[in-house]
Amino acid sequence: MPRGPTRPNEESELRRLVVALATAGVGMSGVLAAGPVSADPTPPVYRQPVEERAEGYQPQAPVWGKCASLPSPVECASVEVPLDYSRPHGRKIKIAISRHKATETGDKYQGILLANPGGPGASGLGYANPASMPARLGDVAKYYDVIGFDTRGVGASEPALSCDPTYQNPVRPPYVPADWKAERAWVKKAQGYARACQEKFGWLLPHMTTRDLARDMDSIRAALGRRQLSYVGYSYGTYLGAVYATMFPKNVRRLVLDSVVNPERVWYQANIDQNHAFEARSKDMWAWMAKGDAVYKLGATAAEVEKAYYAVHERVEKAPAGGLVGPAELEDTFLQGGYQSRFWPTLAAGLSEYYTTGKPDKLVTAYESYGDARDNDNSLAVYSAVECTDARWPRSWSVWHRDMWASHRKSPFLSWGNAWFNAQCAFWPVRGGDPVRIADRGLPPILIVQATKDAATPYRGAEVVHGILPNSRLVVENGAGDHGVTGRNTCATALFREYLGTGALPASKPGPDVLCDPRPEPPLPTPASGDQPRLAPETHDPMALGPRG
Repeated sequence: MPRGPTRPNEESELRRLVVALATAGVGMSGVLAAGPVSADPTPPVYRQPVEERAEGYQPQAPVWGKCASLPSPVECASVEVPLDYSRPHGRKIKIAISRHKATETGDKYQGILLANPGGPGASGLGYANPASMPARLGDVAKYYDVIGFDTRGVGASEPALSCDPTYQNPVRPPYVPADWKAERAWVKKAQGYARACQEKFGWLLPHMTTRDLARDMDSIRAALGRRQLSYVGYSYGTYLGAVYATMFPKNVRRLVLDSVVNPERVWYQANIDQNHAFEARSKDMWAWMAKGDAVYKLGATAAEVEKAYYAVHERVEKAPAGGLVGPAELEDTFLQGGYQSRFWPTLAAGLSEYYTTGKPDKLVTAYESYGDARDNDNSLAVYSAVECTDARWPRSWSVWHRDMWASHRKSPFLSWGNAWFNAQCAFWPVRGGDPVRIADRGLPPILIVQATKDAATPYRGAEVVHGILPNSRLVVENGAGDHGVTGRNTCATALFREYLGTGALPASKPGPDVLCDPRPEPPLPTPASGDQPRLAPETHDPMALGPRG
């Protein structure tokens, strides 16, 4: 089936690419060389080592008020933090925070619970919404002040990072390069994005690492007058939580890591791991669509549906569907099916209508619901600023060229799309260093939750973190692939609430400590009416969509 060009002579092709980039003026050093409350029942305040805190810096208590976009009783405020924690009395920035207050006080009050949805670059301010994290917590919510926050550079925090608001506008070039000229064009595009970030926010970029975000979390804790915090992190938020726990172990009360980043693979290798995991997960999506062949008419086997998808891929490359959905937009849209199976009916309906009739309406609706990144440069800019700076990336495009074609041959569903989502890191103005080495420095018991077929954060990450943190318990949604488990899987959610409510964890066992049954796949459509199923409504769950972590 058509999945992009074959590469009969990659070495000579690469030589032509290198010469072309030099001729075009692309820098070769970049191409060839991211109100008072009762006391917590916790130990005294831990005095952090100098390298982990801002010496002499004490953030001011926030002034709470109404939120611009969140309903009552949620309150919003900001915490002023140092841009550079090594210079605590220098330039300041603001971290936007929200609060859903506990209704229980006194001995029943359990302190503050911070939550992060991942990204990096996703807004977490909405987690204080009663319909979000408090709903996931259930009755346990009344014992906590649930604190949502936008990490530095995100959303309502100041400044909000943005580099090129038009960068993700449709219709973009196909992700899979047809030849050296197409690859060169994407390289120049990625280099331009990195340059735009430097021009607009060069002063901020050196201070956008996960270490900085973790220090901001501790400033939130200090500003709220708490000795410790509890934390729930999803996706990239698990890495942020693990880094925080490594840097500030005595300030951790309870910690939940759901859909876990492998800390040994940040970040270049993690993206290659994702390519292969999403390839496997896409097969599950095609198989589900094949079961609905009576309605979708895409094929009775996963292989036939996959062939139909790539046939549409070829068609929209020649003429974008509805003038909006070219091959890049198609890939971004169907990528979301790798995150959440509840999107499969919408995706299948759009693919079916376009494949069988040529009508683009439902495919365009699917794109606008799940794949459209217009007006969302803030997320990409923060994602880039954190990941490109957190760790070392290859600075030679020849390495990317080799690795991405090798990945594409095995896993075409995502490989080149993921490459271009991250390629600016090859040219990032701030070079990454050594990532934080996650360690247990006297941490309390921790809850880790993971689906076995999660593509965004493959299962191995949970195993690695579980092995690093001996007091942790690993709860596994066995045979499931949706990204984000707690609040969705009944078994895992019960354990999540029990742990945050009482501190109790399941007994330790070899391997996973608990295996939960998977959630069912979406119901299949029936051909009774002869109509395609209705489109699923767009979700506003902060964890519902990418970016890639």
